Amino acid sequence: MSASSSIAAPVPLGAPRRAWLTDLPVLLVALVWGSSYLAAKGITTGHTVIAVLVLRFAVVLPVLVAAGWSRLRALSAAQWRGAATLGLILSGIFLLETYGVVHTSATNAGLIISLTMIFTPFAEAAVTRTLPPRAFLAAAALSVAGVVLLTQGGGFTTPSPGDLLMLLAALARTVHVLAMSRIKAVRSADSLSLTTVQLGSAVAVFAVIAALPGTGASPWTVALDFGPREWAGLLFLSVFCTLFAFFVQMWAVRRTSPSRVSLLLGTEPLWAAAAGIALAGDRPGALGLVGAVLVLAGTSWGRRAADDDAR
Repeated sequence: MSASSSIAAPVPLGAPRRAWLTDLPVLLVALVWGSSYLAAKGITTGHTVIAVLVLRFAVVLPVLVAAGWSRLRALSAAQWRGAATLGLILSGIFLLETYGVVHTSATNAGLIISLTMIFTPFAEAAVTRTLPPRAFLAAAALSVAGVVLLTQGGGFTTPSPGDLLMLLAALARTVHVLAMSRIKAVRSADSLSLTTVQLGSAVAVFAVIAALPGTGASPWTVALDFGPREWAGLLFLSVFCTLFAFFVQMWAVRRTSPSRVSLLLGTEPLWAAAAGIALAGDRPGALGLVGAVLVLAGTSWGRRAADDDAR
């Protein structure tokens, strides 16, 4: 489960044969994001979602604040407001994703959330009032058909609540991407400061919800109940899926193209499916496997069609 960041202008790599030196860390980010659904599922229940979210981001936030303190102080009031608004949207994304993954399989979660790559160009087309290319429409239809098959398991039944929550999370990710591109104040903010304020705003939302009665166990109680396995899972989500992933993105987009980074990060649902099948024993069945292939093919085709149209 990933956190968004703005993209700086790329600096070309020197030699093509060294491209793998940049590609490998980005692929590692896609891998840890894909496995994050399984990690979150392993340490979270419906009663501890809010507490786990508070702990996950409270662990990493001080590191981000310390690393970018001088740049945080340089943000204007408008930039703070814009980044905080994005943080409110981000909190909704993580709430939907975490509750969703509790109530569905890690495989389904990773593949359904990949529909963000299809939803975003559609949303952009609605805002700009321009039709997507026909190839993109065909790719979108392929992805939707894949999700229908994927969520049915052994037969055509009603999708689970978790599947629907992950679908809403994909829509929320789309809103977040569009908001980042349309809130003028944040365009000039550096990536570190923008992400720090967003995560801080999200933690504030989670802390307020955790203080309300009937919202589950408190972060303090959950922290005391965690054993070594749970703390390892939480640190994996905090350090690798948030801190490591963020800094690799910042590093990679300055050494290669954003399109290349996007293509590599687009393998996230593949890793999610692999982790779910290999480690969690997910058995999507024949229809589910066909659906997974269609989702992967559709999102990859749709991304290429959108990139071709932009060029």
